[in-house]
Amino acid sequence: MAAAEPAVPALPGGGGAGAGAPSGTVPVLFCFSVFARPAAVPHGAGYELLIQKFLSLYGDQIDMHRKFVVQLFAEEWGQYVDLPKGFAVSERCKVRLVPLQIQLTTLGNLTPSSTVFFCCDMQERFRPAIKYFGDIISVGQRLLQGARILGIPVIVTEQYPKGLGSTVQEIDLTGVKLVLPKTKFSMVLPEVEAALAEIPGVRSVVLFGVETHVCIQQTALELVGRGIEVHIVADATSSRSMMDRMFALERLARTGIIVTTSEAVLLQLVADKDHPKFKEIQNLIKIHCWTTGLSGKEVQK
Repeated sequence: MAAAEPAVPALPGGGGAGAGAPSGTVPVLFCFSVFARPAAVPHGAGYELLIQKFLSLYGDQIDMHRKFVVQLFAEEWGQYVDLPKGFAVSERCKVRLVPLQIQLTTLGNLTPSSTVFFCCDMQERFRPAIKYFGDIISVGQRLLQGARILGIPVIVTEQYPKGLGSTVQEIDLTGVKLVLPKTKFSMVLPEVEAALAEIPGVRSVVLFGVETHVCIQQTALELVGRGIEVHIVADATSSRSMMDRMFALERLARTGIIVTTSEAVLLQLVADKDHPKFKEIQNLIKIHCWTTGLSGKEVQK
């Protein structure tokens, strides 16, 4: 049985919730290293919004190649404690971002035993609107074939399938771990978190689908906030606008998310010509997938 979450403590000398802050917001003191900066967040803000606020306040000082933990000052204990699961800001409080001592020396490494593939909203109704949708379908199918060959779990979401249709027929979902309808833009749903918890040792997510600047971006930021390394497959993600796609990928790369390609991912996962599945993966990447325009340059066929 889950333990009850502790109440959010008030800062000493504080007034009521929202004192000194715009209506509908709560004052929070954000501490990092030797700094402490007050800011207001919406009432009910959770982990992801706190992380975003830390990045906006201290982004130029935060090393995104390290893992962090968010802690809350608890009057009961007179010290900081790890942020409770499901925490939401309800009154004036003080939080801090603490870098862990161990740096991510494995940054960028992919191994089948610690990797999960996320296929995001590759649905029929998006076909006419998304730039180079046929290309990303081909590359997405290649990635799912590679996942089956290497025994990598796959999680698939569909955005409001009642209105936007199911995953396109070209994408073979045979053997995927989970296919989940959603209305939230991010793929990080309770059911997805439960599925990840069932897979021991997950360290990395390979993410692809649509749209780059909405569902892909929000999924990636939530996963990174949970300490998971994210690899976005550039030749398997797109948007209705190439400008939105370009700026989303640039923003994500600046936050430490790895922007890569399908071939790089598959070859990194086998890592060695003598890998027992290398020939099967090699046959996959020999099938050329045209990505005209996705790199920003026209590719000659």
